[in-house]
Amino acid sequence: MELRTGTGQISLADSIRISEDAVFRELDGEAVILDLERGTYFGLNESGTRIWNLIQQHGSIEGVLEVLGQEYDTVPDTLKDDLLQLVRQLHQKGLLCVATAQS
Repeated sequence: MELRTGTGQISLADSIRISEDAVFRELDGEAVILDLERGTYFGLNESGTRIWNLIQQHGSIEGVLEVLGQEYDTVPDTLKDDLLQLVRQLHQKGLLCVATAQS
């Protein structure tokens, strides 16, 4: 597995995990994440909070997308694009670690 830094292409096949420096707190369906290393906060709405929880459970973008597809009535491509966008944002902020299998 190759661990990626905050830049680069992210795909559905990638594995993801929560950074050890990220502290997560949920309140009334929304959440805030504190990056202990940088001392910055990142807020999540209800659907972002659901995605964060699914990342903790599944560890793969594809697994998260599969569950979201069952839970949300939306266009699959829109759901995929929105998920990848959030994963990229969280990764760029150092809140997620992304790994890809070497070919």
